[in-house]
Amino acid sequence: MTTAAKASYAHVTHNPKVLGGRACIDATRIRVLDVVEALKQGHTPEQIRGLFAVPLTLGQVHAALSYYYDHPDEIDAAERESERWESEYERERRAYLTRLPK
Repeated sequence: MTTAAKASYAHVTHNPKVLGGRACIDATRIRVLDVVEALKQGHTPEQIRGLFAVPLTLGQVHAALSYYYDHPDEIDAAERESERWESEYERERRAYLTRLPK
């Protein structure tokens, strides 16, 4: 019986001190999720390279996409969590703004 080799992804790191341990591009605070969202918005890997404050290499972009294709449940869960957080933030922001004196 053989076991599957553990995949290693060049350019993708998990550091609990960076963005809560989410999968990120090495030496950046760019999440794999950010790269995936850009792809879903219709950007090509070549275009994604220049979308962020820190320019990415094509290798970093492809590594992030490869990681996503191998771990879609993890990244999709992170996307849902991010959407929940944004929704909650916006709800609290609106509630706060309605309490301000006019």
